[in-house]
Amino acid sequence: MKKTLTKIISQIHETPQAKAQFKKIAKDPERAYRYARDVIKGRWLEAEPFIAKDPESAYRYARYVIKGRLSEAEPFIAKEPSSAYRYAKDVIGGRWPEAESTIAKYADWACWYARDVIGGRWLEAEPIIAEDPVAYNAYKRLITD
Repeated sequence: MKKTLTKIISQIHETPQAKAQFKKIAKDPERAYRYARDVIKGRWLEAEPFIAKDPESAYRYARYVIKGRLSEAEPFIAKEPSSAYRYAKDVIGGRWPEAESTIAKYADWACWYARDVIGGRWLEAEPIIAEDPVAYNAYKRLITD
């Protein structure tokens, strides 16, 4: 029974309508990421060029689908501070020099990057962090504890 059902499903996926729908999904980064995660349950090479251009979808795809770096997405991720911070923390597992200039422009992300990625002071970002009272207070606690 299972073999027959699998064969039927694979035949449905080969129809022109299904192929057109897959192409449409592949071009939408968020939908493509979710399809890879929830349906394919693995890497979807055809959709990666589209996923790579959307920092948030690329971060999630790297973390939850391929569970590793997605090098073609890194230039896009590095330009968006929240995705860059999370990519460094959750995917790379350490400092990401290529994204630090972006992260350092935002006091809150810089503070969290110092805390969660660097594990201490981040001298280059301190002038920006000092401009935001909330981030600065959190950062002071980080460097004095």
